[in-house]
Amino acid sequence: MNYFFLFLFIFLFACSGSKQTSHKLVATEFEVASLADVGIETSLINKMDSQIINGTYPNIHSVLIAKNNKLVFEKYYTGKDENWGDNLGVRTHHRDSLHDIRSISKSIVSACIGIAIVQGRIKSVNEKVLDFFPEFKSLDTGLKSQLTIRHLLTMSTGLVWNEEVPYTDSNKSEIRMIRSSNQAQFVLSQPMEHAPGLKWKYNGGATQLLAGIIEKLTGKKIDGFADEYLFQPLGITRYEWNRYPGTQIPAAASGLRLTSRDLLKFGILYLNGGRYNKQILPANWVKESMKEQITRPIPQGSLKAGYGYQFFTRSVSVNNKVANATIAIGNGNQRIFVDTENNMVVVVTAGNYNTWDIKNNSDALVYNFVYPALK
Repeated sequence: MNYFFLFLFIFLFACSGSKQTSHKLVATEFEVASLADVGIETSLINKMDSQIINGTYPNIHSVLIAKNNKLVFEKYYTGKDENWGDNLGVRTHHRDSLHDIRSISKSIVSACIGIAIVQGRIKSVNEKVLDFFPEFKSLDTGLKSQLTIRHLLTMSTGLVWNEEVPYTDSNKSEIRMIRSSNQAQFVLSQPMEHAPGLKWKYNGGATQLLAGIIEKLTGKKIDGFADEYLFQPLGITRYEWNRYPGTQIPAAASGLRLTSRDLLKFGILYLNGGRYNKQILPANWVKESMKEQITRPIPQGSLKAGYGYQFFTRSVSVNNKVANATIAIGNGNQRIFVDTENNMVVVVTAGNYNTWDIKNNSDALVYNFVYPALK
């Protein structure tokens, strides 16, 4: 009997110290298959899992892999987390956990613009931005009068905008926008540094204007529009969208919280040309969104880098093969990789917010393990 209690104690202690949760695949929403079934080397993915657990790849919260429209890997981990900057402490994540997706919110807003176009509410991406904001007619002059929806989507606005400094810096344009009394007016009031369409410059204010256009045309804030026309068709029933302090305005560029499985649905929607059970987005819109519309500075280790409609494009050499992907990216190492050539979607969530110098980040995880595992 003493041995029984000793073994029981050891078992309970081991379980309490685990940094992972079950990765049994449940076919409640997706068709499932094994890694081997779709030609992914199991040993490399197991090694990835082990290195997440031992902290070599720090504070990863979930990894999901879908290939050939089948869920082949799904794993959740324990780690420190936040809700739009509010410390949540250490959380054990699971398939029903809502998670900050930060700037992946931008890609969701882009999808809503595509839906508004197919509904006929927006004629085209070439419509002038200030036409939707007649209350700011005094700003409709000079280079700013050339600003179109396309420029907002591709972050080539030509506006003076600074998101390159830390969030603690009062000069950060996003923080100044958040604290302003009227976010759309703040963005549109920024001076022009060059004509729209010439250069890519990361700008969360552009996304807020896109959300403002949706509200102007439909009377629905971005969360209500997304819920009716994007989330419900995707079967997304649980989400949160943080609002600017003291307002009912959703933070379009960074405030959305979704489950990892719902991020996977969104990725599969784009993988399949706008179709998820039914056609939700126009195929041509998805194609235009995912292709390089404008070049951007090439990150270290990449061959090529561009930007679509609120999506990043990137080419990387992996084992002497070029890996091309369209990527939805969020602060903290949130990622949705959409790879049409390999018929694959990879979702990673993590808690590394405002930490930009992590060598073994989500990108490294995907390029060091997932791509090499493809046979």
